[in-house]
Amino acid sequence: MSSNKEFRKAKHAAYDKEQEKKGNKVIAWIFGTLVALGIIYAILSTAMV
Repeated sequence: MSSNKEFRKAKHAAYDKEQEKKGNKVIAWIFGTLVALGIIYAILSTAMV
């Protein structure tokens, strides 16, 4: 029973690590998109003046 519990803990830890990597990737995409939109907005707002 102890080895089964250890296996589940290891599996859970691996899953948490994988989810953290995916989460960091999503956050990087969100910030990248916001920066790109900000640059586009700045360019368009100066071009209209």
